[in-house]
Amino acid sequence: MLVSGVGPGLGSACAQVALREGANVIATARNLDRLNGAVSELDPSGERTLAIAADITDGDAVRAAVDAGVARFGSLDGVVNVAAFDAVMGTLLDIDRDTFRQVLEVNILGTVTMVGACVDALRANGGGSVVLIGSQSSLKPNPIPQGPYGASKAAMLGLARDLAVDLGSDRIRVNTVVPSWMWGPNVEMYCQWQAAERGITAEAVRDEIAAGSALQEMASDDDVAEAVAFFLSDGSRLVTGQRLLVNGGEYFDT
Repeated sequence: MLVSGVGPGLGSACAQVALREGANVIATARNLDRLNGAVSELDPSGERTLAIAADITDGDAVRAAVDAGVARFGSLDGVVNVAAFDAVMGTLLDIDRDTFRQVLEVNILGTVTMVGACVDALRANGGGSVVLIGSQSSLKPNPIPQGPYGASKAAMLGLARDLAVDLGSDRIRVNTVVPSWMWGPNVEMYCQWQAAERGITAEAVRDEIAAGSALQEMASDDDVAEAVAFFLSDGSRLVTGQRLLVNGGEYFDT
């Protein structure tokens, strides 16, 4: 199993659930120090993990990580792309054009590059599962303007559909998990910022957000990782080209 973007938050949660289910994990991220810290917590012995610095926009680096993982663990049967450029605020009209291009470069071209670097190993395995991490901002605007990010994640849904068709004959499935708000490092920082601005507690901000969903609870990184685990498992062996919203019923896909 390869998981990109492993660090604090969802990347680590996806690696953790993969380890729980018995997988060996090739963990990648750009920041090697942060990556090594996360992996040492997940697998202190280091027996079932391999941490390699790799940027998803660098196909050679990803292929090197895949080759090293296959040499150590024997095969590759799953890929989870968590890595993304999401720390950009602004509307489509006011965002700097170079920043907009960078968001698309990482989130779209980077995703295609990473998946392409894994395809040969998945084919050699007889197939496998690719899980992309989307965003509900691809389906509805965020309260915080993130126009370029939302546009890139909307493009990802089309990308996943076409990859599912392109790779289906190789028994490689491609699906997308689409979270909304997730109680993790990024949303915690947002809630703390709003709390300071409004003179209330971060928990009160979190509860306001959660109240907008049918289940009145905000998903955690672990909740999203469990949906990823479903798409990785044989329980979804005939599911491909699909998206699964993990949002507590805040928004209903039609």
